Amino acid sequence: MTTSAPDRPALTDRPALLRQRDRAIRQGFVDVLHRLAADEIQDRLSEVKRRFTAPALVTGFPSFWADAFPDARIVPDDPVLDLQAGAHDLVIHAMALHWADDPVGQIVQCARALREDGLFIAVCFGGQTLQELRAALAQAEVELTGGLSPRVLPMGDIRDMGALIGRAGLALPVADLLPQRASYRDLFHLAHDLRAMGEGNAMAARLRRPTGRAVLARAAAIMAEHHGDRDDPSRIATTFDLVFLTGWSPSETQPKPLRPGSATTRLEDALKEIRTKKT
Repeated sequence: MTTSAPDRPALTDRPALLRQRDRAIRQGFVDVLHRLAADEIQDRLSEVKRRFTAPALVTGFPSFWADAFPDARIVPDDPVLDLQAGAHDLVIHAMALHWADDPVGQIVQCARALREDGLFIAVCFGGQTLQELRAALAQAEVELTGGLSPRVLPMGDIRDMGALIGRAGLALPVADLLPQRASYRDLFHLAHDLRAMGEGNAMAARLRRPTGRAVLARAAAIMAEHHGDRDDPSRIATTFDLVFLTGWSPSETQPKPLRPGSATTRLEDALKEIRTKKT
């Protein structure tokens, strides 16, 4: 079992996160980025020349992902995952890893649930997601109050997130990014959609009182001034980066990297041969 270190402050207020997700589902879930993520995963699986017969899927949005992957066992993204060791040939962690206090622990648990040569795929927000909103809110709050409160979840850099795959003991790790630009009428339209995605502020260190109207109005003005939509300057644009992580449960049948010093051809000779062929 893997849990967060006892001396590490919690990033996520999990009860608040679960309430936000539940409210989003009940009031009209905005699933456009989930649909994009699911389609991308389906495309990637179609390129793997293998039929997966025992898939599991970890997510905080079970109804959507159960429809997208009807053959998968759906598991909530609890700190301790309800997964049995060696029970699955495919584990998908869908649109939840960015909220994990212990993302390595989540991946380790998924890795343990894989059979030999099983596939792990994760998709979550990362990179520069909501960078424009983060900057506008920070500038507005500093200008008007002199302080700064956590308002937008910190997102992992793709290199750091890619390193989690190897740390979890998975082989052949790959991390890549699918950037998306979204257009909104204004900051308040964006905030409405974030709530409808279940992606509001659920950080443990968040401000526990409503944000002042003056701060929100100033942040909206900053967004309009500095982050207008190129195609329609009357609207604002913001970034959503979908990070995909892939790794395989180790197996003797997988390709292995060469040992250092085991190459039979010098790089200098290979480059010389290429230059000779061009001339």
